[in-house]
Amino acid sequence: MRLFLAVSSFAQAVGCGLCRPGRVAGLLLLALLATAAQPAPAPLPPLVLQAPQLRLEPREFYVAALEDARPTPLAVAELWALPTAPAPGPGSLQQVDLQGGSLPALRRFVQQSLARNPALRPVTIRLTECRISEQPVAGAPGQVEGRVTVGMTFEWARNGQRLPLTTYRGAARYLRPARQLTVVEPTLRQALSEALNYLNTWMNQQARHNPVLARGVCLTLDDYTRNTDPDTLFYAPGRPLAVADFLGPTRPGHYAAAVFPSFAFSAQPTMEQGWLHLRVQVKVFVVRHSSWISATSRDAYTLNHEQRHFDLVKLVAERFKQKIQPANLTVEDYNATMQLAYFTSFQEMNRLQEQYDAETSNGSNSAAQQRWDQRISAELRALAPAR
Repeated sequence: MRLFLAVSSFAQAVGCGLCRPGRVAGLLLLALLATAAQPAPAPLPPLVLQAPQLRLEPREFYVAALEDARPTPLAVAELWALPTAPAPGPGSLQQVDLQGGSLPALRRFVQQSLARNPALRPVTIRLTECRISEQPVAGAPGQVEGRVTVGMTFEWARNGQRLPLTTYRGAARYLRPARQLTVVEPTLRQALSEALNYLNTWMNQQARHNPVLARGVCLTLDDYTRNTDPDTLFYAPGRPLAVADFLGPTRPGHYAAAVFPSFAFSAQPTMEQGWLHLRVQVKVFVVRHSSWISATSRDAYTLNHEQRHFDLVKLVAERFKQKIQPANLTVEDYNATMQLAYFTSFQEMNRLQEQYDAETSNGSNSAAQQRWDQRISAELRALAPAR
């Protein structure tokens, strides 16, 4: 009676001259009663995600974590359901999740799919999409079509930094009778397996040559000593400066000679067996046409003085090598670290050269020269094992 009065009141409010309020109320009530008489579909059970059929044994990684990065982490499925047979009635969509919750179920699936070896690279899977959507097939009563979409991004942590690796997005379709759900879970299971297969294949293909996947830095140091350039003399033990190396024109002033030594380096990175190998070549050199010696000073004392300029650069270059040992280098910052080490070493070289000249280049410099000779020779001997 209350329902009838409410409907009647509504009918009077919207009534017009074409029909009587009482008749409108009766029609609305019949429509409500007819709708209430149609049975609603029973709630669908959760989907039970089964263990994968194929267990992978990755050689380059293990899954350290699975994170839910879906924009709206709701139930994974929206399935079409009909009322329980034989009751007639229209179908409707229902939200259906995985048994135990989507994230715990997916984590179990990944653990069952991939062997875990903590000695390998730790990869994090970020789930960006996992959705099953359905709709009835137009013109085919009793048939439902479904679509499964899976999206993942993969990262790994190196030296405390997360590095993006690759992304995956896959889809699968199926067709099922409206009252049978047996095809839904296997299709989802296959779509998830394809995503993990993709990750395993990508890692196997990329691990040996992709710098993003480098485990660390290996270093090979080499001194360039091949003297084939007519204008450049490279430092080599047992090959001291000679008068013939001073090819520049004599310059006026109180200096008997001048030599222009310096050093440089080059680094060639390559990926080998999952490690970033740096082949660093250090060049200590003198530019011959920038170096000169006066005709009256071509003696052993002057040559020794200029040789010690050359030796000082060699000492600085050896200290530079110590600064760029693998313990000081990371895959992310090895280039910046080496450039900074080179810059500070170059400053050290200039400072030592100025100090050496200031202490030895006056008229009574033999004692100072002897002290520098002893100091430089001792430091070169101390660094000999490192070379």
